[in-house]
Amino acid sequence: MNDLSTTGATSLYAKRQPVYPKAVDGRFRRLKWLVMAVALTIYYVTPWLRWDRGAYAPDQAVLIDLAHRRFYFGPIEIWPHEFYYVAGLLIMAGVGLFLLTSVVGRAWCGYACPQTVWTDLFQHIERLTDGDRNAQTRLAKAPWSLGKLARRGMKYSIFLAVSIATGGAWIFYFADAPTLAAQILAGQASYVAYATVGTLAATTFVLGGFMREQVCIYMCPWPRIQTAMLDEKSLIVTYKDWRGEPRGKGRREATLADLGLGDCIDCNACVAVCPTGIDIRDGPQVGCITCALCIDACDKVMTKVGRPRGLIDYATLEDCKVEAAGGTAKPLLKTILRPRTLVYFTLWCAVGLAMLAVLGGRSRLDISAQHGRNPAWVQLSDGHVRNNYTVKLRNMEARPREMVVSLTGLPGAVIWTEGGSRESASAAVRTTVPPDALAKLPIFVAAPGGGEEHQEFAFTVRAAGDESDATEAVFERPEAD
Repeated sequence: MNDLSTTGATSLYAKRQPVYPKAVDGRFRRLKWLVMAVALTIYYVTPWLRWDRGAYAPDQAVLIDLAHRRFYFGPIEIWPHEFYYVAGLLIMAGVGLFLLTSVVGRAWCGYACPQTVWTDLFQHIERLTDGDRNAQTRLAKAPWSLGKLARRGMKYSIFLAVSIATGGAWIFYFADAPTLAAQILAGQASYVAYATVGTLAATTFVLGGFMREQVCIYMCPWPRIQTAMLDEKSLIVTYKDWRGEPRGKGRREATLADLGLGDCIDCNACVAVCPTGIDIRDGPQVGCITCALCIDACDKVMTKVGRPRGLIDYATLEDCKVEAAGGTAKPLLKTILRPRTLVYFTLWCAVGLAMLAVLGGRSRLDISAQHGRNPAWVQLSDGHVRNNYTVKLRNMEARPREMVVSLTGLPGAVIWTEGGSRESASAAVRTTVPPDALAKLPIFVAAPGGGEEHQEFAFTVRAAGDESDATEAVFERPEAD
C-alpha cells in the first residue's frame, strides 16, 4: 500500500484548529448573556425549589421519581399511564423548534442549546484565566513554564468544578436534592449516583472545554436537518456582499469614491468573535450557529468608519435580492407572520391547549379489572354463578381516600372481597386506598344463573367529592343446555 505522504494524496483528516473567540459587546451579546444566565439558573436552582403537596408526597417542586414511577412538576403529578403528557410536551418542543428555525434559523443553537450555553460559560472562564483572544493565542504558542502551568491548572480546575456541579445538578432531579447532596458529600450515596455524576462531569468537561465547535459542526445532526425547515423567507445571519464587496483594508469613508470599494474593510472582526471560527462572508455554512456576535462586531466597525450598520445582519435571502437590486426589505413583522410560521404556531398552540384541556379535566381516580381464569366460573349451591376478579384502584391524590366499588349492568348480582363470604355479600364494597398508590382488590361477584353466557357489565368506583370512574368487564356463566 502506498504511503499518503509519498504519493501526494490528500488526507481525509484535518487537525483541529483551536478557536479563540474575541470578547465583544452589543445587543446580541447581551441577549446571549441573558439567555445563559436564565438557562443556568433554571438548571442549577430548580431541584432546590420546594412545593408543599401535603404529608404523603415529596415536597420537591420538580422531581422525576423513578422508584415510584412518578413525575412531579409543581402542582402536576404525572403517572406512568399518563405518559401521553410527556409525549405532548415533546411534540410541542419539536414544533416549537421548527417554528423558531423557520423564523430565525439556528437561533436555538446560537443561544439556548446546552452545548452553546456551557461552551460560552467555559470561554468566559478561559478569558478570566488566560485573557482575551490575543493573550490566549500567545499563551498557547508559548513554551511550558510555571506561569503557563499555573494558568492551565487554574482554568482546568474551574472547568472541573463547573462540570461536577453540572453532573450533580442533573441527578438532583431524580431524588430529593438536599438529602442526596448530603449523602454524596458524606460518601453514603449509591454507586449509580457517583457514576452518573462522573459520567456527566466528564462529558461536560470534554465537550465544553475542548471539543466545543466540533460538536456543532461534526457531531450534532441539527445543522443538516435544519435545511429542510429553512427557506428564502427565513431570517438568517447574512453578509451583504453587494454592499461590502470589493473589500479594502484600512480605508475610511473619505476614500470611498476614489477607491471604488465596498463597505467591508477586511478587518476580520467578524471572524475573530465567531465561536466556531467561520467567516460569515463566505456565505451560509454548517458552522454558523446564528449567534449574531459577528453582527455586533461588524456594527462597531461600521460606526467607526462612518458607514451604516447592517453590513452583516439578520436578513432573508428574498430580501437580500430585493436590497441588492436597490429595493427595500419587508418589515420585520411581515417577514415573521407568514403562512408557514402561522401553521407551526397554530399547531403548537393546538397541542398545548389540548394538553391543558385534558389536564384540567382528568380524574384523580382510576379503576381497572381483570377476570380470573382458573376457573372462569363456579356454580354455587343456590343456583348462582360466581366469578372472581382482580380490581385495581388507583388513588392519584396525596391523601388516603375511601372508595366504594359497585356493579352496573348486572341485575341481582352481589360482591364481596377476599376474606369475606357469600353471606356477607352486598351491592357494594368499601375500601381505603393509601395516598398516591395503586391498590389491588380481589373481588368475587355472584349473579343469578341462566343468563347470558358472556354478559357485559361494569365496575364503578366512587370516592369522596363524587369523583367516579368505571371499567368494563365480562361475567362468565356455564353454557345453557
